[in-house]
Amino acid sequence: MSHFSIAIDGPAGAGKSTVAKLIADRLGSDYIDTGAMYRAFTLKLIENDIDLKDLKEVIKVLKTTSIDFKDNHIYLDDKVVDEKIRDNNISRNVSQVAKIKEVRERLVELQRNMAENKSTVMDGRDIGSTVLKDARYKFFLTASVEERASRRYKDLKSLDSSVSLNSIKKEIETRDEIDSTRKISPLIQCDDAIVIDTTNENIDQTVERILQTIDLEMVK
Repeated sequence: MSHFSIAIDGPAGAGKSTVAKLIADRLGSDYIDTGAMYRAFTLKLIENDIDLKDLKEVIKVLKTTSIDFKDNHIYLDDKVVDEKIRDNNISRNVSQVAKIKEVRERLVELQRNMAENKSTVMDGRDIGSTVLKDARYKFFLTASVEERASRRYKDLKSLDSSVSLNSIKKEIETRDEIDSTRKISPLIQCDDAIVIDTTNENIDQTVERILQTIDLEMVK
């Protein structure tokens, strides 16, 4: 096989990004965090005081925005924004931006181009269902809302003492609702995806389960 694609989908906090990155490292392939792309664009809108409901302005900014991955870093208009996009204010607003039809169309186009001629492990909400429908392997990672909120809280509490577990849980529930009910590329579990519940698993266990499923000879 000259190149391959592995799609990893799931809701916020299920461990997609961490698992996908480790899988890519093990397989020697590129890792594309599509959620980071939506976060990067959301960051630009917020930093430029753009009303997220002003579709005309959002599309105007989109046309002049560059988003790319290089050496495991995400670049927004040629600047590394790895840390900025993880701010909780971005987390609260990214789903609103990601449901905009024009935004999704543009970023899906970029994502497909990234995977066209090289081996790729890609994670997000609509990879198996929309972006890479023909991916060799598809996985859907999930976990209980309580577990996902707990993980997010542990990540944020050292950076922002004002966050609470209850508020993060509510934010995740809101994101789940928006992601799963949006008209364009909603979060769904594909019929041909392998479902992995990570509630009672650590990252290493999940990675090993996926690697055991993949035919390593096929992806060399």
